[in-house]
Amino acid sequence: MKFIIPILIAISFFFSCGNNSEEQKAELPNTNMSIVFGDTTYIYPQLSEPAKEQAVKWGVLEDLIQEAKSTNGSNYRDLREHAVRLREISDSLFKKIPDTLNTNPINSRLLVLKTRSELLYQTSHQDNIDSLNIQESVKELNIAVENLITHLNEKFLKDKIDYQRKEDEENELKKQERFRDSIFELELQDKKN
Repeated sequence: MKFIIPILIAISFFFSCGNNSEEQKAELPNTNMSIVFGDTTYIYPQLSEPAKEQAVKWGVLEDLIQEAKSTNGSNYRDLREHAVRLREISDSLFKKIPDTLNTNPINSRLLVLKTRSELLYQTSHQDNIDSLNIQESVKELNIAVENLITHLNEKFLKDKIDYQRKEDEENELKKQERFRDSIFELELQDKKN
């Protein structure tokens, strides 16, 4: 009887140690690290000069673009790390939109980006790895980032056109006013003569 208790303790200790190592293996499934996710040839559109200036002020936009670029061509372990950072950055972008960019089209693109980064995080952190699903999530994230950049460029282009149009209208009004004043001057001179 005195040997039964130490044997039971030894057996339970042995099984608990075995379960712990199995749990550690379950945390990161055994994957082929040579699998590359994303499109290594994918090129995002360039930010226009005004958009670049705004990106510097915004700060996290440059981080998002860099993180999205480095996601393409990464193995599973790196992809999981990128997914965590992309989720955090996209959440930060969505919460801290500068006033000049707080428009419905950009807000909707940020919401899509936030959703896509969350989906990438979820698919890359599942117990069962579905590489096709992960690949599709990376592809959708690339499209979301591209759409955001495109809309930022369009917004600044539209703002430039609107500013130019407003300036042209003001110049035209000044020109008409000078013309009207000159006619008025001529009429006054005619009355005096």
